[in-house]
Amino acid sequence: MAEVTYERHESPGGAHRLDAFLPAYEEVYAEPPYCEGPRDVAEFIDHYQVQAQRPGFRLVLAREGDEVIGFTYGYYLAPDTRWWKNLQGIELPEHFTREDGHRTFVIIELAVRKAWRRRGIATALHTRLLDGLDAERVTLTMRPEPEAAPAQSAYAAWGYRNVGVSHPWDEAPLYDCMVRDLR
Repeated sequence: MAEVTYERHESPGGAHRLDAFLPAYEEVYAEPPYCEGPRDVAEFIDHYQVQAQRPGFRLVLAREGDEVIGFTYGYYLAPDTRWWKNLQGIELPEHFTREDGHRTFVIIELAVRKAWRRRGIATALHTRLLDGLDAERVTLTMRPEPEAAPAQSAYAAWGYRNVGVSHPWDEAPLYDCMVRDLR
């Protein structure tokens, strides 16, 4: 078994790394509860190309040899973000939802291929993504289904708390919106 190495890329270079981790994305998100197919992957590619241009974009890849076995990425929420408006049945106070372009870092994806799970790789990816980040807090969404229980446990152990249920677009499933204070 080769040593796991990690590499971090920041914008604008992250956009050019999609080919490196797309096979890992396709493998992870074909599993339940996601069950993504070719149309979903095409939408992911389109979204990633836009997200990789956002301020503060960071991508971290985990490799074993030349093979990408995990990845994570995110960026700073913009002042005009709709992130907090996607929450259902709750209205958070303005002082909580106010963004300035550096207050909140959002983790869009954090995934490890099945054969490499439960080896601390997700924790290492998360740590390297946030290392040296100048933000007050970090947010993410995660699926609430039982298949996601290991991720739910990890986020709780890393200090995240649930602030509501997010419904980011009409056809989207519901997600738990989580926040972790960094300061």
